[in-house]
Amino acid sequence: MTPVLPGAPWLIAHRTMVGINRPYEITLNGRDYVLWQTAEGQLFALDNSCPHMQAPLSNGWVCQERQSITCPFHALEFSGDGRLLTEGKPSGQPIAKPLDLVIQGDLIWTYGGFSPRLPIPDLIPRKTNGLKFLGATGARSIQADFLSCIKINYDFNHQNGSHRETFRVRENPIHRFEAQGHIARVDLTFIREDNTFKEILDNPAILSLPKRYQGQLDYVFPSLVVFRAEVDLGHLPQVFVLYPETESRTRIFVLCYGTWNPLLLKLPGVNQFMTRSLLKATAVVTEQDAKTVESLYPSQPPQIRLPHEDIMAYVEQLYRDW
Repeated sequence: MTPVLPGAPWLIAHRTMVGINRPYEITLNGRDYVLWQTAEGQLFALDNSCPHMQAPLSNGWVCQERQSITCPFHALEFSGDGRLLTEGKPSGQPIAKPLDLVIQGDLIWTYGGFSPRLPIPDLIPRKTNGLKFLGATGARSIQADFLSCIKINYDFNHQNGSHRETFRVRENPIHRFEAQGHIARVDLTFIREDNTFKEILDNPAILSLPKRYQGQLDYVFPSLVVFRAEVDLGHLPQVFVLYPETESRTRIFVLCYGTWNPLLLKLPGVNQFMTRSLLKATAVVTEQDAKTVESLYPSQPPQIRLPHEDIMAYVEQLYRDW
């Protein structure tokens, strides 16, 4: 396939998503890779295809004693740098191709084998400094091209459509849009209608959203959006992450951070309950966005213009100019 935005940095996982001593498969720009992490926190990544008869290494297992990955077909073992293990020791030159990783704390980045054109952004460490990692949620493949998927993150007219169910957003006036190169910020207000009792039971985290609240979105093109809102229950930024799996398939996941209001922590079990509710509500957002993008007919020139579509035009121009 023609690679999407070669040279862009891609956040492919948080350490907790990879787990310990188990294969974790990803697809990036049409190539499959297998990642694994040792109990000591070392991370490795190889092409997912065994160089013997092309069995997927992600279907195999990790040998903890040798920190190697084992092919499920013939039990061939490979070290993290791609060398075949003979009698338990790496020998010869690498024959399984490694994927270079860039580790930023618990964040796993890669350039997918291309020369870097942008630095690894520090947006997530800056916006989550001092906050607890609450979990990853909403991971799924979206059956749509990467540009369509990133444009919805810059579309400020879809909240009262795609997200009306459950979140009941009536309008969201924008107060500021600033962009400098690949970095942008939007300040806005969300104005909501009342939720039904059933909606609250289904997603108790909705209780954290007042009828009117301020929100900020910080962007780093092409893959990151950090959403923050001023709510009474705590400080709970969410990081929306996208990367291209193929020309027609995009991966999304969300990293949730935060601290709950100290008053909540005095109630037994409320912290865990609200965290689970937040992760569930966030997953609903990604599912609603995914279904919207997947349902679109092939792109045509729009015959209607809505307010603030210049923000979508900004990100599309970045993509076209790459």
